[in-house]
Amino acid sequence: MKITFYGHACIGIEVSGKHIIVDPFITANEKAKHININDLKADYILLTHAHSDHTLDVEAIAKNTDAVIVSGYETAVYFANKGFKYHPMNHGGSWQFDFGKVKYVAAVHSSSFADGTYGGNPGGFVIEGEHKNIYISGDTALTMDMKLIPMRTKLDLAVFPIGSNFTMDIEDAIIASDFVDCDKILGCHYDTFGFIVINHEEAKKKFFDAGKDLMLLDIGESISL
Repeated sequence: MKITFYGHACIGIEVSGKHIIVDPFITANEKAKHININDLKADYILLTHAHSDHTLDVEAIAKNTDAVIVSGYETAVYFANKGFKYHPMNHGGSWQFDFGKVKYVAAVHSSSFADGTYGGNPGGFVIEGEHKNIYISGDTALTMDMKLIPMRTKLDLAVFPIGSNFTMDIEDAIIASDFVDCDKILGCHYDTFGFIVINHEEAKKKFFDAGKDLMLLDIGESISL
């Protein structure tokens, strides 16, 4: 499983020969100007919620790749009504895709499109691949529901927002990593806007002192699990 960070909360996943893009917000991100969305491959686009900093580039990527949009019911149907391929989900539900099993799990946040359309309840994804499992929390507060995840799935990586103000901060993300029983964390949702700027070294040290590994990747950088 290959994970690529495209800035903000957007990541790419390559698993079982399939390409997945999660929460694409690239073209309006000044820090991601070197990423050309026309070069991205996508069989699926996973969306945690409807906010524009997670959905801005969905239509362009879907038009270019014919990807299936996977999200909570209201968000998925929003794009279905525009003619895109879609797979709707809701909390607690799972589906076996050709790249692995996906479960849609709870998140505590809000969700609406830029045009004011209701986006349904936000969520996160637990992806069980052939060999590795990851949890993408989406924008969320720390929640006790996270403790349910390791009851079903042994995680190899957790992707958490760490910028505070709109989501968890560093300290809450450390607790969240305890809740999901995963010590390998990929940070996201930081530095893009003035509200969510973090001190990288301080963040890494806090995770290290807690016996955990926080990865803050450069935009376009990849890791393999």
